Amino acid sequence: MTVGKPAATTQRSMKSEFVSVATAALVATVAGVGGTLPVVLAAAQAVGATPAEASSWVSGLGIATALSALVLSVRYRMPIITAWSTPGAALIASTAGVPSFRAAIGAFVVSAVLILLTAAIRPLGRLIERIPSSIAAAMLGGILLHLVMAMFEEVPHQPLLVLSMIGLFLVSRVLLPTFASLIVLIAGAVLAWSLGLVKPIPTLGVSTLIVQGPIWDVPTLIGLGMPLYLVTMASQNLPGFAVLRASGYQPPTQPVLAVTGVVSLGTAFLGAHTSNLAAISAALCTGPDAHPDPARRWMTGPFYALWWGLIGLFGASLVGLFAALPPALLATVAGTALLGSTASAMGAALSADQDRLAAAGTLAVTVSGITLMGVGSAFWGLVFGLAILGLDRLLTTGRYTRPPR
Repeated sequence: MTVGKPAATTQRSMKSEFVSVATAALVATVAGVGGTLPVVLAAAQAVGATPAEASSWVSGLGIATALSALVLSVRYRMPIITAWSTPGAALIASTAGVPSFRAAIGAFVVSAVLILLTAAIRPLGRLIERIPSSIAAAMLGGILLHLVMAMFEEVPHQPLLVLSMIGLFLVSRVLLPTFASLIVLIAGAVLAWSLGLVKPIPTLGVSTLIVQGPIWDVPTLIGLGMPLYLVTMASQNLPGFAVLRASGYQPPTQPVLAVTGVVSLGTAFLGAHTSNLAAISAALCTGPDAHPDPARRWMTGPFYALWWGLIGLFGASLVGLFAALPPALLATVAGTALLGSTASAMGAALSADQDRLAAAGTLAVTVSGITLMGVGSAFWGLVFGLAILGLDRLLTTGRYTRPPR
C-alpha cells in the first residue's frame, strides 16, 4: 500500500502536467488564429486567390506550423513555438499591383530561400540585424497602418457593427488582453448575425491542397518577396528568439531558421506565405503557466502541433466560415488585432532622435502605397529611409567635405 501512494500521486501529477501544457498550447493557438486569420484572408484576396486557393493557403500554414513546432520542440527540448507571419500577411494585404496569385507564390518562394540562406550564411544574418531598428519598425508600422485604416473606412457602411466592436476591444484589451481579439470576433459575429449580415455558412469539410508552380515576376519578387523576408526576420524571428531567451532558453539560431525556411519553402507551393518563430503565442507557452518546470515546457510543442494540424486539416472550413461574415467585421477584427502592434512599431520607429527623420520618411513612403517600376511601397520605403540615414551619417561624420568656393 505504501508503494501505491507515490505511484498514484505520480499519475495524478502526470495528468495535471499534460492538461497544463495542452491547455497552454490550445490558448496560444486560438489566440493566434482568431485575431489574425482575417489578415491572412485579406492577403489572399489582395493577390487574387480563389476561395479554394485561400483554403489551401490556410491549410499550408497549418501544416508548416505543426511540422516546425513539433520538430524543433522535440529535437531541442524547448518550447519552440512557430506561427504564420502576421506582419507578412499584412504586407501582402497592403501590396498593390501583384499580377497573379502564382506571381505571389514566386515571392513566397524567394522569401523562404532567403531565410534558408540566412541560416546557412552567418554574415547575411548579421547584415539583417544591422538594419536600424527604427527603419525596420517604420516599415512595419506603415504596412500595419493600412489595415488599421481600413477598419475605420468601414464605419460609414456599418457604423453600429464597427463602432461596437471597437468599443468592446478597448475594454477587453484592459481586462483580458490575451483574448481581446477573440472576444471581438465572437461578439462581432453574434451582432452581425442579429443584424442579418451573415451569409449562409457552407458545408464544413476537410481541405483540398492545391499545388501550383510560381511565376517569376521580377517586380513582385523585389517588391513583395524581399520585404516579406525582411519583415518576417525583423518583426517575427528576432522577437521570437528574444522571447525564448527571456524565458531562460538558448535556442539554436541556425537550425531554427533552417527548419522554418524548409517548411516555408515546401508550403509556398500550396500558396502559403512565410512561417516563422512566434512571439506573443510563444510567450503563452514558455512561462510558468504552461508548466512550473522549464525543462518540461517543451511538451507544449507537440500539443501545439496537434492543434495546428487540425487547422491544416480543416482549413477549408475555417475559410468558408469566415467568408460568411461581413467584410466590415473582418476588417474590424484585423484592424483591432493589429492596432497594438502598429502603435508599438511607430513608437519604436520615432523614439530615436537621430533616426526620426529617416523613420518618418520610411513610414510615409510605405503608407503611400506607391508603386514604381512594378515594385511596391514597402521596398521603396525601406530604400528611402536607408538613403536618408546614410546621407545624414555621411554628412555628420566628416566624410563629406564642402567644395571650395
